[in-house]
Amino acid sequence: MRRKIIIGSLITAFIIAFLYISLNQITPQEIENAPDWVPLESAISQLQTVESDRLILIDIYEVGCRFCRQMEREVYPSESIRTLIDRSFIPVKINGNSDNTVVYQGETMTEQQFANKMGLTAFPFTVVLDADGNVLRTRRGYMGVAELSRFLNDALREV
Repeated sequence: MRRKIIIGSLITAFIIAFLYISLNQITPQEIENAPDWVPLESAISQLQTVESDRLILIDIYEVGCRFCRQMEREVYPSESIRTLIDRSFIPVKINGNSDNTVVYQGETMTEQQFANKMGLTAFPFTVVLDADGNVLRTRRGYMGVAELSRFLNDALREV
């Protein structure tokens, strides 16, 4: 009987240690130099109240998307992208599978409905809007630093 208690205690201790280590590894880490993401409504109202030549950059992501996480960790924090975003864009993050609501052009919808309205076909999906909420450019899939920089600069030239 005593032997069963000892073995049970060891197994329980092992499981607790395993869970503790596993849960610590999956907690999100703060990304240095990440853009200051704002809600969509704030971005649109910010551009409409202030005379500005800035545009809205929307990153539509999915929680389980490997390429979305890679862009978040490696592309958006890069110095050249951050400089471009800070100078000419207001960054917005939208979860393409979320039921949270957003207001776009006077219509209340879920983030998922908004993503579908933008033409979402795969994650990540990047959208550039003007101050009136008109879609200027969209791009599906992962973009490295050079590709995203080219995409954003092309959007700025269209205005």
